Amino acid sequence: MTDLPVLLRPWDGPLGAPPFAQVRPEDFPSAFDTAMAWHRAEIAAIADQSAAPDFDNTIAALERSGEALARVRRLFWTLSSTQATPDIRAIEGDIAARLSAHSTKIGHDDRLAARIAAAHAGRHDAGLNDAQIRLVETTHAGFLRSGSMLEPAQKARFAAIDARLAALAVQFGHNVMAATGAWILDLDSDDLAGLSPGLCAASAGRATANGAQGRYHFTLDRTDYESFLTFSARRDLRERLWRAFTDRCDGDAHDNWPVIAETLALRRERATLLGYADHAHYALEDSMAKTPDAVQALLMQLWKPGKRRAAEEVAELQALIDREGGGFALAPWDWRYYAEKVRRSRYALDGAAVAQHLRLDAIRQAAFDTAAMLYGLRFIRRADIVGYHPDVWAWEVKNEEDVPVGLLFTDYLARPEKHGGAWMGSLRVQESMDGDVRPIVYLVANFAAAPPPDTARLSIDEARTLFHEFGHALHGLLSRVTYPSQSGTAVARDFVEFPSKFMENWIVSREVLSGFGVPDALIAAIHEAEAYGQGFATVELISCALVDLAVHRAPDAAADPRAFIDAELNRLGMPREIGLRHRFPCFTHIFDGGYASAYYSYAWSEALDADAFEAFVESGDIFDTGLAHRFKQEILERGDSRDPMASFHAFRGRDPDPKALMRVRHLLSG
Repeated sequence: MTDLPVLLRPWDGPLGAPPFAQVRPEDFPSAFDTAMAWHRAEIAAIADQSAAPDFDNTIAALERSGEALARVRRLFWTLSSTQATPDIRAIEGDIAARLSAHSTKIGHDDRLAARIAAAHAGRHDAGLNDAQIRLVETTHAGFLRSGSMLEPAQKARFAAIDARLAALAVQFGHNVMAATGAWILDLDSDDLAGLSPGLCAASAGRATANGAQGRYHFTLDRTDYESFLTFSARRDLRERLWRAFTDRCDGDAHDNWPVIAETLALRRERATLLGYADHAHYALEDSMAKTPDAVQALLMQLWKPGKRRAAEEVAELQALIDREGGGFALAPWDWRYYAEKVRRSRYALDGAAVAQHLRLDAIRQAAFDTAAMLYGLRFIRRADIVGYHPDVWAWEVKNEEDVPVGLLFTDYLARPEKHGGAWMGSLRVQESMDGDVRPIVYLVANFAAAPPPDTARLSIDEARTLFHEFGHALHGLLSRVTYPSQSGTAVARDFVEFPSKFMENWIVSREVLSGFGVPDALIAAIHEAEAYGQGFATVELISCALVDLAVHRAPDAAADPRAFIDAELNRLGMPREIGLRHRFPCFTHIFDGGYASAYYSYAWSEALDADAFEAFVESGDIFDTGLAHRFKQEILERGDSRDPMASFHAFRGRDPDPKALMRVRHLLSG
C-alpha cells in the first residue's frame, strides 16, 4: 500500500503511531473523498448480498467496514481540536458537512436497515453471546435514531437537519476559540498583588512571546481565569477578567446566540421527527438515567441542599468582606478570592503553597505511578515517536508481564491553536475481531506554561484535571472487548465520566501528595478544607445541568434562548453571587460536544465514583490490588459490551448508594 497517499495508508510507525510529521492539511479533502467511497462500497456489499441476514454477514461486517475512514476522521478531528491552524479551520466546516451527509446516507439505506432489523428480530435464537446481543441491539437502535424508518420526505428533512447541526457546531466552536484567543489582560508589575511567582512567570513568558517584554499577559483559558480570580488582590482586575470570560460570544463579533437558537430549534425538530417529545428524551434514551424526569430528580436532590450550603457560604464571605472594610457586596468575581482567604485562615490551606509542590512533570509521573500500583502498568517515554506538536510526548504502555498495552500521547500546555479545556481522545480503539488491535489515545489540557515548560506549577484543581483525563485514558487503554463499537469509552454518556471522576480520588490522597513533598500539615489542611465551598461548587455545576436540561425540553426555548435561560435561573433561585460555570454562548460541552441534555453526567458519574471509591476506603488501603483488579476487570475492560449498571453491579455487588454523592459533597444534614 506504499503507493497510496499518506493519509490512506495503514499506520506503520512504532506501535502503530500515526505519521503526524507527514500530514498536510490540504491532503485531507481528497483523503476523505476516497475513504468515504471505499466505505460506501463496503456498505453496498453488505446491503446487496443475497445471503439471509445474520450477525456475521451484517452486524460484524458493519463493524469491519470503514476502517480507512475511521483513521482519517480520527486524525483530522485530533488536529482540528489541538492544532487548529488556519488551514485546518478553513476546511473543518466542509469536512463536517461531508461526514454528516455520508453518515446520514448510510443510516437511510433501506436495504441495510432491513438486514439489521432481521438480525435484531432473531438475535435471541442465533446462539449469540451477551456482547453480541448487545451489539445487535445498539446497532439497531442507532439506525432507528438515525431515521432509518422515516418516510422519504422525512428522511430528506432529517438529512438537512443533521447537516445544518454539524455546521452550527463547527461555527460555535470557531467563535469560542476566536473570542478566547482575541483577548488579553495586559498588566505591569504593579498589578500583580497576590499572584504566585509561578503564575507571574507564566504570564511574563507569554507576554515576551507576544513581543511585550516586561509585561504580563493573562488569557481567557480556564487555568488563567481560575488562578487569577483565586489569588489576585485587585478586585477591579478580577471583575474585568470575569466579565471578559463570561461575556465571550455574547453579542459581539463572535455572537453565538443565533447559533444557539437555531441549534435548539433543529434539535427539537429532529427529535419530534423521530417520535420523541423533545431533544432531552431523544438524547437520554440510551443513557443510564433513561428519562429527563430521572435526571431532574437527581439534580434537584443536589440543588436544594447545595443552595442552602451556598447561602451559608455567602453570609460567611460577606462577613469577611465587611470585617476588612470592603464596603461592597460579594460578587461572582470575589468568591474564589475570599474563599481562598477562609481556607488559609481556618484550615491553614494556602493554595499557592500547595502549587509550589505540584510540578507538571511530577503530577504526570504520579498518575503513571498510581496506575502502576493499581493496575501494574508501566509508561515508557518514546522520543522516537513524533507527535503533532513539540509539546506532545509519546508513551509506550506495558502491563506487568511486559506486554504492550497501547500508546499514549500527552499534550498538556496551552497554546493559541488549541481549543480550550481538557479532554481525552482516541486515534485507534482496542478491538480483537481479526487480531489484537492495541489502542492509541491522547490527553489534552491547557495548563499555563512557564519556562521550562515541563516544570509548570499546577493548582490542586489543575492536578485533579490531569488525573481526571488520565482516568479516561486508562478506560481506553485497558479496554478488552471484541468489537470496536464497544471499545473503551464508547459507553453511555453518564457512565463515561465515572472512571475519570474515580481517578481524581488519588491525587488528593495522603499517599500521593506526600510523594511531592507536600508537608503533612498542608495535606491535612487540604482534606479538612474539602467540605468548604461545596455549596458554591454544587450550585455552579448543577445550575448548568438544570438549564441544559430545561432548554432541551421547553418548546419555546429556541425563540429567545437568552430570555429563557434568564427566566429559568430566576425560577430556580440562582444565587446572584454565583455565576454559571459555563455561560451558554461559550458552553462548548453542549453546542460543540456530545453533552446536550447530558451535562448532568458529571453529577451522575460522580455518584458512581463516590460509591465505588468508598469500597477502597472501607478496605483500609486505597491501593488494594484485589479491588483494583476487580475494577479493571468489571469496569475498565468491559466497555459497552454489557449494560453499564451490570458493570457497576459486578464491581460493587449492588445498586449505587444514592447517598454516596451527598456524603462526598458534604451535603447531608446532621
